[in-house]
Amino acid sequence: MKSRLFGSSGVRGLVNVTLTPVLAAKLGLAVATFSKAGEVLVGCDTRVSGLMLESALVSSLLAAGVRVTRLDVVPTPVLAYLTRKLGADAGFMITASHNPPQYNGIKVFDGNGIAYDEEKQNEIERLMASEGFRLAEWRDVGDTLQFNGASLYNEMILKNVKLNKKPYILLDLGCGATCNVAPALFKSLGCKVTAINAQPDGFFPCRSPEPNAESLKSLTEVVCNLGADLGIAYDGDGDRVAFVDERGRFVDFDRVLAAYTAYVVKKSHGGTVVTNVESSMCVEKMVEAYGGRVVRTRVGDVYLAEAMEKHGAIFGGEPCGAWIHPQFHYCPDGLLSSVLLLEALEDEDVSLSEFVSSAPKYPTLRENVPCENKVKYKVAEKIGEELASVFPNLKQVSTVDGVRLTLEEGWILVRTSGTEPLIRLTVEGESLKTANEIMEKGLSLVKKLVEEVEN
Repeated sequence: MKSRLFGSSGVRGLVNVTLTPVLAAKLGLAVATFSKAGEVLVGCDTRVSGLMLESALVSSLLAAGVRVTRLDVVPTPVLAYLTRKLGADAGFMITASHNPPQYNGIKVFDGNGIAYDEEKQNEIERLMASEGFRLAEWRDVGDTLQFNGASLYNEMILKNVKLNKKPYILLDLGCGATCNVAPALFKSLGCKVTAINAQPDGFFPCRSPEPNAESLKSLTEVVCNLGADLGIAYDGDGDRVAFVDERGRFVDFDRVLAAYTAYVVKKSHGGTVVTNVESSMCVEKMVEAYGGRVVRTRVGDVYLAEAMEKHGAIFGGEPCGAWIHPQFHYCPDGLLSSVLLLEALEDEDVSLSEFVSSAPKYPTLRENVPCENKVKYKVAEKIGEELASVFPNLKQVSTVDGVRLTLEEGWILVRTSGTEPLIRLTVEGESLKTANEIMEKGLSLVKKLVEEVEN
């Protein structure tokens, strides 16, 4: 059973609409009851609703007899790392990551700093529905402790990464949770650093908390004007990273993922890497050239981490800037990823543009087909049955998340939207002509099936 409360990255919703202090309190009680936690960590990003939700969450944990260490504003990867480092039984991160400021969320990590998987999520939801919570006797209620653990996280990175070159880095912190961590980290590595949008502000007045080509236009201009070696930008909670090269060009997420994945595989003389069903086929092209193997999973870092553990993967990443480095921990980590990319550039003695140019670029097309929520899953079943018949030259079929067909010269992915009355199609081809041909066939089938089921 798929949880109805948890999404692919924790509980998330509109503040005081679908995500309320009451829900936060119930979640805290359910996790404390399920995990029998004695000690937990709680952190948050800069969102204006963070304190409200944190107060409700912490109160519920105290009621369950838990000792709570409050980290205040920290990036999500710092919270995840410290949960394991400090021996806590669980960690809670209050964040909506890259979503707009009117959203917030709560992500739950186990004692190993790994986000709760579906099995645990479903058990938490069952407890919340039944309200079978553990409550402590009055004399045994928990207490709280304030702790600034960001220095421990930075020490971990500085212990493992040394840079001989001293690149000039432009940091766009987006008014998010990395404001108080990232500049100090890069300066400690010896980099020259200029930070923009470096004031914590939960309204995110400077740009969207999602770092993409549109929201980072100002960063591309500043990189050019100041002659920096590259630009680095994070999302609201620091688990995603985006890059701008030395020429002031936004770096394509798929290509930098493929280039770095190939670098890791080359250094390791092979190995398994994990990505999701939406990432470009350039990942396989580069990884397999160095004797590596690619495993694809559902969209969402929870599924990525789960597959990485299962397959003993040496690296994993999604084409949104969420990369996981298992030798450090199993949480997507934008800060760590950007540091390790700098190390790779130094090791290869190349600029960022040269590093990424090794990854082939393929045309990608996306289309949405309207489909009523009440029937879209019936349509999806029919798509799974009939899509393969439209593409006789298919090489592989995956149903881990929708239906993904690997073809001779490209691929097609058909998925239902989890939040909207839509069926989404994503296509990639070795040429634009091929991509258009694949999309035309896929669209024709999906529209036909939607019409049949709705009528």
